[in-house]
Amino acid sequence: MSDAIVVGAGPAGSAAAIGLARAGASPLLLERARETGDALCGGFLSWQTLSRLDALGIDRALLSGQTVRRVRLFAGLRQCETPLPGEAMGVSRRTLDGALQAAAIAAGAGLERGVHATALENGAVQTRDGAILRAPAIFLAAGKHGFRGFPREPGKWQRTDPVMGLRLRLPPHPALDRLVGDAVELHLFDRGYAGLVQQEGGSGNLCLAVHKSRLDEVGGDPAALLRALGDTLPHLGDRLAHAGGSRGVDAIGHVPYGWRTAETAPGLFRLGDQAGVIPSLAGEGMGLAVASANAAVAAWRDGGGSASPGFQRRLAARMTRPFALANLVWRLGENPRAAGPMTAAASLFPSLARIVSRTTRIRGG
Repeated sequence: MSDAIVVGAGPAGSAAAIGLARAGASPLLLERARETGDALCGGFLSWQTLSRLDALGIDRALLSGQTVRRVRLFAGLRQCETPLPGEAMGVSRRTLDGALQAAAIAAGAGLERGVHATALENGAVQTRDGAILRAPAIFLAAGKHGFRGFPREPGKWQRTDPVMGLRLRLPPHPALDRLVGDAVELHLFDRGYAGLVQQEGGSGNLCLAVHKSRLDEVGGDPAALLRALGDTLPHLGDRLAHAGGSRGVDAIGHVPYGWRTAETAPGLFRLGDQAGVIPSLAGEGMGLAVASANAAVAAWRDGGGSASPGFQRRLAARMTRPFALANLVWRLGENPRAAGPMTAAASLFPSLARIVSRTTRIRGG
């Protein structure tokens, strides 16, 4: 029997496996995908997240990502730009997850692919093929979707007009280098926003958080929505003009932005999006993933599986202020009457954008 089972080999799960192995455990890392893919969310690494990856032994130079020094905000014809508090990076999840998984294996963790965990009951992980795996501690890092036995409690995050996540890959192009370069861009529009950053190799990662009602207006067709946005938002249209033939749009439904929990079961540590889902506009999803993993490993090292309830309460408390501010900025940004004045204020007072960037980070860990 393993000392610990980690469900999910994304950034949160792999970071936890690295920490557990370094602490002398023999963790088993379970991943449902047989190959490392390019997940829809998480292509931006803040300065704080890069420092956490450094501590895990991830060589940022080997990630070969795009250096990001500025944030650029668009609302209609308004725009503003300000330096970030520190140097960030745009990198694909395929590259990031692969580096973290390799580091976990090198540290001594076991990795089993193609294992689809379906439920957690009575301190055991049940898999789709009927296996029951037990360990004194279980680390749940299975991403944004709910997990059987541990559903997301009803709350303010549940809305009659749910949020959908969309992603379009833009191929490398000289115009993309010129237009985007070393910035992360946020394009605000009615009932949604789009974030754009270049990644390794010069490709562009365009991610949108958009309410279902806005998608319904174009017949539920993500490609049609992108065309409509490109026609009405000139700056975004300039970038989409270089999408070439890559019009395949990845999608994820009912993203629970703003949800977080202080509840868990003894022996179960909930990490990353299984602990809380911060609006992606904040650019802190990967920071939460790694910070929660580090904090969970520290709690486990001090108190074993029985430390999980206290860990979950402390993590939820740490998320309170960043989540509150990220939710506020998100709501203002997707409201056409507020987005323009918000952009104008950021242009007149650049320090506001830096304050927001700092305040939406997850402290510690």
